[in-house]
Amino acid sequence: MGQDRQSTIGAETVFAGSRFVRACLRKPVDRTPVWFLRQAGRYMQEYRDVRKHHTLVEICKTPELAAEVTITAAEKLGVDAAIIFADLLLPLEPMGLDFEFQAGEGPVVHKPVRSAEDVRAVRTERVGELAYVAQAIEKVVAHFRGRLGVIGFCGAPYTLASYMIEGGGSRNYVKTKGMMYRATTAWGSLLDKLVAVLTEYCRLQVEAGADAIQIFDSWVGSLSLSDYREYAFEASKRLVRAVQAMGVPVIYFGVETAGLLEQMAATGADVMGLDWRQPLNEGWRAVGYTHAVQGNLDPITLFAPEEVLERRVKEVLIGAGGRPGHIFNLGHGIVPETPVENVQAVVRMVKEFRVESAHA
Repeated sequence: MGQDRQSTIGAETVFAGSRFVRACLRKPVDRTPVWFLRQAGRYMQEYRDVRKHHTLVEICKTPELAAEVTITAAEKLGVDAAIIFADLLLPLEPMGLDFEFQAGEGPVVHKPVRSAEDVRAVRTERVGELAYVAQAIEKVVAHFRGRLGVIGFCGAPYTLASYMIEGGGSRNYVKTKGMMYRATTAWGSLLDKLVAVLTEYCRLQVEAGADAIQIFDSWVGSLSLSDYREYAFEASKRLVRAVQAMGVPVIYFGVETAGLLEQMAATGADVMGLDWRQPLNEGWRAVGYTHAVQGNLDPITLFAPEEVLERRVKEVLIGAGGRPGHIFNLGHGIVPETPVENVQAVVRMVKEFRVESAHA
């Protein structure tokens, strides 16, 4: 684990992996660690070259390819952590739900879960079929040898349940909330199955050497605070605690979650991911200083002129105030047309920034 690869903070021998893990645990670091959501993607020519010959799912299911695109992106950007190249929906297949990515449509689940009978048919015993993700992590860990933190990830129970029920993305989540409100027993059973599968999926990743696990609750911002508390919180909390029991820190991230942050933080996640819709210092205050935070530059700022970009990067860093536990990131993923040189410039800006902290 990353904790076993720590070295003296401030010395030249500091590994980026230990810097990242220390920040997750709110321990002092020599500088703010930085990585990016969706840092391996279509904005990078090397990834586009691989995609000319392979589908996204083929890359995910081929450990050599998944490791290659993960490593290439992290090294090209000079970041402090590499997140394994995978897709949120991979656990659906061993649960008995086939899906595909359709051009212009995104992911499509062919037989959505719409009834109690459908929920009963969802399987939980085939998690071992996801071993290809663990194999990719092993290759990335072996390559970096502690020089970078290695992050595994999974979707959160509510978000994956939404995909399973809607059959893909949604603007209003009518079908998901319909089951949530009207078939509460079936909804609870579906979340239980997801927690069981995701726990074992994360275990595969941790045993392969992941230093941390990020839980993506991509669609949780569709919920009111009351509905999050009643229908989603406990499942996320159980998953967070189960992963922490494996000995690694957990990052919990969603978008459009300003009104949910305090309750989301009650899951006990070590790091709360913040989107860009509120200043970082306000988000950190909302989740509480017993949590580290990750974020929260608007990803579209990466298209701005360098002087604007630098101003916004500094706003985020100054908002953190040098308090231990800040990991610089975007408030969501890098979009396909983003100039690579601007992403590299942000890494340089973060590495050069220093602020004397009154909180260390």
